Amino acid sequence: MKKLGFTDPQPLPEIGLIGMDDAPRALSEFRGKWVVLNFWATWCPYCRKEKPVIDAFWQDYRNKGFEVISISVDDPPDKIAAWMRDKDYAFMAAPNNASVVGAFGNVSSVPTSFIVDTEGRIRHKIAGQVHYPRLEKLVGPLLPEAQKP
Repeated sequence: MKKLGFTDPQPLPEIGLIGMDDAPRALSEFRGKWVVLNFWATWCPYCRKEKPVIDAFWQDYRNKGFEVISISVDDPPDKIAAWMRDKDYAFMAAPNNASVVGAFGNVSSVPTSFIVDTEGRIRHKIAGQVHYPRLEKLVGPLLPEAQKP
């Protein structure tokens, strides 16, 4: 797994997403929360392995200001929604679109995740599968003590 830390956190591009409920969402709606923005595909074995890890971390931290936005790089919305329902994942999922691809530098491999701080700045990029201890190491120190589980 390759991790790129940003010495100077880079601002998150303002892009629109359409969630599985067909409601438009803006990334700015997530300001004030820590976010893992995860690019994946249903056909990717590493993506499928990391989803339970991301879900467990989200379950542990979601009441403490942590969110997940899962963006499928090439699956149609109906397939994404069915897959998420089948696995009982409740965090936000959205299909990719041209503005997302361009905003994140044409993510070339999956899984790829970005850790975004409460001010909407990209703090880390993780190329490859995410593991729970890695998320704890990257996100844990950034959460106020009162917010840790």
